[in-house]
Amino acid sequence: MSPAPTTPDALESHRLDFLKDEIQRLKDENLYQALQPFEGMQGAEIQMEGRAILNFSSNNYLGLTNHPKLMAAAKQAIDDYGVGAGAVRTIIGTMRIHNELEEKLARFKHCEATLVLQSGFTANMAAIPPIMGENDVIISDALNHASIIDAVRLSRGASKDIYAHSDMAALESVLKKHKSARRKLIVTDGVFSMDGDIAKLPEIVALAEKHNAIVMVDDAHGSGVLGSHGRGTVDHFGLHGRVDIVVGTMSKALGAMGGYVASTQAMREIMINKARPLLFSTPHPPSVVASCIAAIDLLESDDSLMQKLWYNTRYFKAGMKSIGLPIESETPLCPVIVGTSEKAQRLSQRLFEEGIFGRAIVYPTVAADRARVRIIINAGHTQPQLDRCIETFEKLGKELDLLR
Repeated sequence: MSPAPTTPDALESHRLDFLKDEIQRLKDENLYQALQPFEGMQGAEIQMEGRAILNFSSNNYLGLTNHPKLMAAAKQAIDDYGVGAGAVRTIIGTMRIHNELEEKLARFKHCEATLVLQSGFTANMAAIPPIMGENDVIISDALNHASIIDAVRLSRGASKDIYAHSDMAALESVLKKHKSARRKLIVTDGVFSMDGDIAKLPEIVALAEKHNAIVMVDDAHGSGVLGSHGRGTVDHFGLHGRVDIVVGTMSKALGAMGGYVASTQAMREIMINKARPLLFSTPHPPSVVASCIAAIDLLESDDSLMQKLWYNTRYFKAGMKSIGLPIESETPLCPVIVGTSEKAQRLSQRLFEEGIFGRAIVYPTVAADRARVRIIINAGHTQPQLDRCIETFEKLGKELDLLR
């Protein structure tokens, strides 16, 4: 009897079997991550696997993902504009509401113009490759976000160099090394997402001005968290007009979705004509745009959620220090560094068993010997919830020999 014909699906399955070995390797090395779905709204307490879990892993810093004003704006926009933009922006996908958001963002960020992209990741892709090419150099902090790294890689023809994390002597050395470059671009995170520290932006700007370099800041974790009414790291340091390009996100503290590039009108126009994420991808649906507008309006009119965020952050860090687990960060990002990926995964699992969601962060996101559980404080956390988290860490700290 002839064998049954092999279907295309069976062939594909056979050809991709090598992936199973890679998945097993990740599991064996405690580097494997599975998606963990939850039910209902994103908040300080969520429903996961049929029970209530305290959420300490969300970038929803101000609790805006389910704020009534943002939800009402999104619903109204669907009635007014429908559910989609229908095309890329350079064809027929730019609605008036897209421009309204960008104009509002420019006023909020105290800059000439902004351009909104689908995410913070694509915002970096839109900002760097169009302005850097042959005879140019991009100088990047060693701990910059993956989206910056990938955007730098896509900048064909430009040289790349890295300086040790927040090391200003190293940065100046690299600037001197590339003194003959046509253009020099220094790129840094505003807030570093794994350690929670803030870039030495005043020193970076001073060095850039000394060596005639462009400064770009990715402020994903600074937007809505630092500065007056959440204007970000540039505002935090009073450097308006001295930082050339700011990339930010509306997917974290602003509670919605998307990224933006805040700079000059010329920068906006060059991206409209040359940035591939804008040229080849449909923009935000109007409901998302409306919720972003509502978030900015809320930030401008009321900073009470920011004040609560920082109160909670100080309270949590003081509690963790008191039990022997001091948090060495400057922001609501609170890494509990434990060393090995095995220990980080075990701590994360035990936290979950105790009713707390704190995600393990392992290699390659962080160095192999710097695995951690990253706790993120939100304005929505109550004092009893913070106390419960601290008490649980004390219990597990003793159990896993983490206390100092």
